[in-house]
Amino acid sequence: MVQIPAGSLTMADARNQQKSTVELHPFSIASTPVTVAQFEGHSESTRQDEQPATGVTWYDALTWCNRRSLEEGLSPAYDFTNDWAWWDTTSPGYRLPTEAEWEYACRAGTTGPTYGPLQDIAWTALDDLAGPQAVGLKQPNAFGLHDTLGNVWEWCWDLADPARYGRYRTIRGGGWADPHWSCRASVRRSTAPDAVIEDIGFRPARGAAPLGDSGTAAFQGWSDDADRVRARVKGFIPFGWTPLSDFPT
Repeated sequence: MVQIPAGSLTMADARNQQKSTVELHPFSIASTPVTVAQFEGHSESTRQDEQPATGVTWYDALTWCNRRSLEEGLSPAYDFTNDWAWWDTTSPGYRLPTEAEWEYACRAGTTGPTYGPLQDIAWTALDDLAGPQAVGLKQPNAFGLHDTLGNVWEWCWDLADPARYGRYRTIRGGGWADPHWSCRASVRRSTAPDAVIEDIGFRPARGAAPLGDSGTAAFQGWSDDADRVRARVKGFIPFGWTPLSDFPT
């Protein structure tokens, strides 16, 4: 895990054409995506063991985070069922990063689309690959993080757009088969939390809400209240949209 300092990040909402500045507390995040060996709980013995774990659902990632927390004597960050999850933001345990945390960690103080020449820092379609590569082989960013761009997309905690895509969760970073325009710090995609996709993995984060925020449902750029507001659609619902109207409590 790499310690990430406090800071701020300006994020854009393409659909609403709005920008907002997020203030972030210090947190930590893994230097690479979780590998096959780490996900399966054994030591690395083959080249494949050093590759990112893929075909991992969002729920699989949460389960792994909770298990890792318990192994280290930490209170789990999540309570979840088959179709929803609740995050205890006061938990010091392992968890998925928020979108704001992920982008801030990826950028590492840079403001351009990437933190270096893409072929030096990321496995993408430019490399003409048939699958993911062992983690940590490309150059890291200024925070010491490898593979935030390319290799595999990474799950984040956040709902993508609950008005349009319902329960879909955000993925960031791009994968080994993606063109350069998909492997940028600001690019966001989403998919169903139970989707099994060959180029999606995850990297865990840690960091709890300050004691004064005990019980909060807003932390590190994410807000449960904001999600509920974003899910509301006024007037006619465009074709294909699936507003999330039944937030569990």
